Amino acid sequence: MADRLASLFGNSRIVAGLLVNLLSSICIVFINKWIYVHYGFPNMTLTLIHFVVTWLGLYVCQKMDIFSPKSLRPTKIVLLALSFCGFVVFTNLSLQNNTIGTYQLAKAMTTPVIIVIQTVYYRKTFSTKIKLTLIPITLGVILNSYYDVRFNLAGIVFATLGVFVTSLYQVWVGAKQHELQVNSMQLLYYQAPMSSGFLLALVPFFEPLTGEGGIFGPWSFPALVMVLMSGVIAFLVNLSIYWIIGNTSPVTYNMFGHFKFCITLLGGYMLFQDPLSLHQGLGILCTLMGILAYTHFKLAEQEEGKSRLAQRP
Repeated sequence: MADRLASLFGNSRIVAGLLVNLLSSICIVFINKWIYVHYGFPNMTLTLIHFVVTWLGLYVCQKMDIFSPKSLRPTKIVLLALSFCGFVVFTNLSLQNNTIGTYQLAKAMTTPVIIVIQTVYYRKTFSTKIKLTLIPITLGVILNSYYDVRFNLAGIVFATLGVFVTSLYQVWVGAKQHELQVNSMQLLYYQAPMSSGFLLALVPFFEPLTGEGGIFGPWSFPALVMVLMSGVIAFLVNLSIYWIIGNTSPVTYNMFGHFKFCITLLGGYMLFQDPLSLHQGLGILCTLMGILAYTHFKLAEQEEGKSRLAQRP
């Protein structure tokens, strides 16, 4: 293990990629929360800006030959594009209406929901050890939410919807990449503009276009800079995820995610003075232990599967 870490961090390019992902993933949470708290920028409009900036960034990337676009039929990715809209909008609404601690822990419920979806609809089987790790994850989230002094029903509803749609999106992304034989950047290149179109059609029905709180309202220069920065950082998050998985492995990204989880929680309590009770602390610890146990068992099963394949004649 020590040799793996030494070789990993001995590669300056991988270290740079991990740092970009670390900083962008943490910054996007704090900047979006800051925009909601201090400027009241409309949620769906902010999401739309993220999608447009991501597509423009991917357009520049394919012009620089970072990846090659692949022609896809729009009908093949319509549901994926819709779920992408729902996943980002509901996740941002959860961040807007909850403390960062509750927001982060709610996201941890994505793993149990994905396992349920894959078990029920895709007939995929999971070991008893993997299933048992879902107990501390779920228990910790419930404990934190119940004792959150800023608990509000709307925040919990948005968090629940966010987890459900995010889980569907992640399952469908894997299925579509396999079905269409594309990588994540090729898929996102077609998906982002389609999702932007859906949101562009929906924004006028849910958010004002002009006046106070509208996209064309009297926003201050600092607010517009923060929104544009948020869009650029959202693109960096997507790009760095693809780069890390492509140059290391999904496991490295997953393990690195635990570190980001802890840093984001700590930053939320420091920057936004989110209150933290003893019960909430226990809930966070319980969820984190469940996530670590899940990763450990998943890693062990993957290694066991590889060794079995290697032993076959």
